[in-house]
Amino acid sequence: MDRHLIVLDLDGTLLTDNKTISKRSLHTLREARKAGHAVAIATGRPFRASQMYYQELALDTPIVNFNGAFVHHPADYSFKGRHSPLDLNVAQTIIDTCQAFNVQNIMAEVVDDVYVHDYDEQFVDLFSMGTSPAAYGNLKHILDKDPTSLLVYPKEKEDAEHLQSLLGNKHAKGVHQRSWGAPFHMLEIIKTGNNKAAGLELVTEYCNVSMENVIAFGDEDNDLEMIEEAGIGVAMGNAISDLKNIANEVTLTNEEDGIALFLEDRLSLPSPSKR
Repeated sequence: MDRHLIVLDLDGTLLTDNKTISKRSLHTLREARKAGHAVAIATGRPFRASQMYYQELALDTPIVNFNGAFVHHPADYSFKGRHSPLDLNVAQTIIDTCQAFNVQNIMAEVVDDVYVHDYDEQFVDLFSMGTSPAAYGNLKHILDKDPTSLLVYPKEKEDAEHLQSLLGNKHAKGVHQRSWGAPFHMLEIIKTGNNKAAGLELVTEYCNVSMENVIAFGDEDNDLEMIEEAGIGVAMGNAISDLKNIANEVTLTNEEDGIALFLEDRLSLPSPSKR
């Protein structure tokens, strides 16, 4: 059997709804590595919010964070990663537009440093993902580096849709937007051209695996490019319809060990019950 690179989205895919890796998934991924396959993570999360899962899986591969805007290897410093942030001038123009639109809050991330426009303890707890902000205040003044991403918190769903259209008209060629669902209706903004598939090009090269031998799992719109480019793109049972429509396969949900069951069958791996 060919050696594969198994690529895992986290939320809604590898992780159960309570944000843990199930025992069966953990077992199966370990068996896959014993059989000679490689395993990697590709997530929209920053590294600080995915590091615990990387360590739990005992990975030794590069990791794709911020939907491809940041790719690095946590242990191999010889790996030539990539950080593709927004241009600071573009980010400041976006911040100006958001301030004029009177959004509830804005957060800028520079790799693992967080800058928050308005101090709001609940907002920080929910979205800083395990780190204290480097600074609070008007982002036009305190942000002096190209941000990896901007996270904008409009007041209402309708505001989010209006702002997304407004930003798209002004910056369509420079930025990529992703809207979050309920209950927060956030807008996540990164530099155009960044996506998980682009980030995976560096990972496949490092692992010496062609994209044809990538088995990628996902559930949301930020997985579309990755699922389409992978040799075997697998949508979770709980995935959005657009992802299921382009996927090569659909497995069970993240609550039903969909990843483990698919890999046990496709790669002839032993399930826990067969040990």
